[in-house]
Amino acid sequence: MWGIIPAAGAGTRIQPLAFSKELLPVGSRFDDGVERPRAVSEYLVERMIRGGADKICFVISPGKSDILGYYGGGIGGAHVCYAVQPKPAGLCDSIFRALPLLARDETVLVGLPDTIWFPEDGLRALPDGAFSFLLFPVERPEFFDAVVTDEAGRVREIQVKQPGAGSHWVWGAFKLPAAVLHDLHALWVERGRRDEYIGTLVNAWLQQGGEALGVRAGEAYVDVGTLHGYREAIHVLEARPAPAAHDIPTVAVSAVPASPQEVTL
Repeated sequence: MWGIIPAAGAGTRIQPLAFSKELLPVGSRFDDGVERPRAVSEYLVERMIRGGADKICFVISPGKSDILGYYGGGIGGAHVCYAVQPKPAGLCDSIFRALPLLARDETVLVGLPDTIWFPEDGLRALPDGAFSFLLFPVERPEFFDAVVTDEAGRVREIQVKQPGAGSHWVWGAFKLPAAVLHDLHALWVERGRRDEYIGTLVNAWLQQGGEALGVRAGEAYVDVGTLHGYREAIHVLEARPAPAAHDIPTVAVSAVPASPQEVTL
């Protein structure tokens, strides 16, 4: 199973930093029994591994070699590779940069590397063989992508940063067959690559007869991409029991140095 982590964004909401925002220290982890600062993106990597991912692809911009240096070729038993988004072009473009690596019969997890959410094993709640979103309740859905579902959990609409959103449930990660991701890419190209956000593309997918599920298994969701979010993340982590050392995957750099792989669609 693949995990795709779009990490090419400039992080303007929390800059200036001397490093990529995905490496912002938030909380801690244990490395050979020693507690050390933990990069925010490690939380997503951990959750993807818990959800079954054994291959992780970071999509980075050309200037984010520090992410490659941090993760190298592996973490927590999962292999790590890299694709390059040459210039900022939105979330859809970033995710699709990993597409040439994915066989159509594989399963894919997608999440955002500057978020922290609970429960840690939330991705396990998403069914196999379906396009499904892991949903979280928030107080201000207009700042996120609110997901409107019917009583059976079928997604009816994704409202992208919309005032007066019709749902307080927002997506924090999603799971889908790679074949569906390929089909979404084809639709994106057909629409002139104009969709910056995954929500507008999914809406078009639904209008053409596609199906997606919203699974309300999330408990807490924090966007760490702002100073306010960073403070909130610290508060959320402090309010939860500290995980045992054996529960946290440690960074294990591959013996074979990784190199960035640029893919062009």
